[in-house]
Amino acid sequence: MSEAVSPSRVGSPGGAGSSVVTPMADSAATWDADRSRLSDGRRESRIPDELRIPSHVSATARLRAWHRRHLLREERAQRFYARSRNPERGLPVAGGQAVAEFIRSLLVRRKGLALLLLILNGLAAVAGLIVPRILGQLVDDASAAGTVAATINGLAIAVMAIVIMQALLTFGARCSAAVFGQDLLAAAREYIVRTVLRLPLSRVESASSGDLVTRVTRDVSTMSESVRWGLPEAVVALITTVLTVVAMVLNSPLLSLPILVSAVPLWIAVRRYFSHAPMGYITEGGTYSAINTSLTESVEGARTVEALGLQNSRIALTDEDIEESAQAERYTMSLRNLLFGVIDIAYNTPLVWTILLGGFGYAEGWVTLGQITAATLYIQAVVEPLDRLISNVDRLQVGVASTTRLLGIAAVPQDREPTEQKPSDSHLEGHDLRFAYREGHDVLHGVDLDLVPGERLAIVGPSGSGKSTLGRLLSGINGPRTGRVTVGQVDLTKLPLDQLRTEVSLVTQEHHVFVGTIRDNIVLAREDSPDEVVIDALRTVDAWDWVQRLPAGLDTMIGSGNASLTPAQAQQVALARLVVADPHTLVLDEATSLIDPRTARHLEGSMAALLEDRTVVAIAHRLHTAHDADRIAVVIDGKIAELGSHDELLAADGEYASLWHAWTS
Repeated sequence: MSEAVSPSRVGSPGGAGSSVVTPMADSAATWDADRSRLSDGRRESRIPDELRIPSHVSATARLRAWHRRHLLREERAQRFYARSRNPERGLPVAGGQAVAEFIRSLLVRRKGLALLLLILNGLAAVAGLIVPRILGQLVDDASAAGTVAATINGLAIAVMAIVIMQALLTFGARCSAAVFGQDLLAAAREYIVRTVLRLPLSRVESASSGDLVTRVTRDVSTMSESVRWGLPEAVVALITTVLTVVAMVLNSPLLSLPILVSAVPLWIAVRRYFSHAPMGYITEGGTYSAINTSLTESVEGARTVEALGLQNSRIALTDEDIEESAQAERYTMSLRNLLFGVIDIAYNTPLVWTILLGGFGYAEGWVTLGQITAATLYIQAVVEPLDRLISNVDRLQVGVASTTRLLGIAAVPQDREPTEQKPSDSHLEGHDLRFAYREGHDVLHGVDLDLVPGERLAIVGPSGSGKSTLGRLLSGINGPRTGRVTVGQVDLTKLPLDQLRTEVSLVTQEHHVFVGTIRDNIVLAREDSPDEVVIDALRTVDAWDWVQRLPAGLDTMIGSGNASLTPAQAQQVALARLVVADPHTLVLDEATSLIDPRTARHLEGSMAALLEDRTVVAIAHRLHTAHDADRIAVVIDGKIAELGSHDELLAADGEYASLWHAWTS
């Protein structure tokens, strides 16, 4: 392969046997191609008419219609949840067991802090429960004949001492809850960041940008609120509620019957709510992702939308996304309203029945006035922690729904299984490469490519021909559907990612500037690189002149909220990062497309010395890159149509010659 390769015609897009080309539909019309239409030509809405509120009907009919809408929304939530567990595309949602295991792992590592939280809250609750008993005893003593004032004064002083003690214990409990919650939050966030960074890049790109953005913003925020406040508050409220009920039973089993009986319908309502709420909240989160996706697409493609006259179509799409989200929110709101209706009854009736039962029991001599007093105080005392428990558990339900979406990221299977194999050399080759972004729609068709170590290969061809896809396979970003890409006889997908990037690196036309100094942005691949290496890399890509003119030079902060770089400067930083990474094979996917042609030409010339002893695959529409290459691969419709040097392909007068004449004319 070291000799010059004669040009080969692997295939031709035209000629005998080629399929008849049908004219494309109007560009704007293609947006509606997958939308069903009604008999009158209108697009079919995702919101069925049954979910719309009827007007001018009786109250009974409105109630029946609401019930039908509620059942239909429940069915839609169940279908969405079932699809979200194992979606064809995008990111999945984890199950409840994964959430339980996640929370358990967080708590196990903080046993001491969790125990301190329980002890302090338990002591604070016990201190608060002593006061009603003392007040009940005070009533009994005051009503008894011959009670001295000293006894009453002593009980009053005891109440004051216990109240002060309860305040101190509550303060300590709140402090421990805050520390506990913040510690849990920090650990949860670190876990999510590690999980996101481990995501296979191919799976990230198959998911909608709105879904991933929603998960790492709204869902992280919701999870944070639940972990930081919801979980500790729920623990505190649960301890207080349980101890209060125990104190009521110890005070008088008879007077505790109303609260125990009311707990039955409350338990049924709460259990029903918990069985339906997760699916509802997960559906809510999914609709927020859909809204973010459509808005992001409209903003990023604003010029295309305007050019094709798609404004009304995009507005209608966003309106429908919002309406679908409103239906999901109405479902969860109905679940909460049904729960709160039962809660109101469960809160208010026990006090009435306790007083009535207490009056009857007092008349029969079963209870004393002090016990009745203590029981009514306990009833009043249990309402606040019970209400706080249920409201925080509801907050936890929202947080659990968000956590399932976040843990769904961790459920994404890896797209490669690293082995201990080591490449024997830097020889990169691909055999029978086929790849499909959608099943049954290959974009590459049996590509074979053998790169000579140290050569410069240019891949050219029309837009959409598969150039970038081939570059992604050669750099190990995606694995082929069939065939294999190897370096030194080892599959790229069998190499650990950190080793893969020292073998092959990809620089695309997309770039990202991280918040940090210019030095931090450049040494990402090799963090131990000294300034001399960074400066040499910047000089190599002709960026050192403008970097040293910055106020702080290499220490200048860039990224969001800091000094801004032009697209050309950001691309030069990305290229300098590549120089520092120092792989033996570089895949440049239109890496200089955002730099003006003169600068790009100069940049590529200045990199020649660096690239001389490396294998370089350059994907570009600027054919001067191909002119300088050792060989040129012309990709047409997912196949290598021609392969050879610039002069050889011009002499062959094929596809490349046509592209070159069009470029230079």
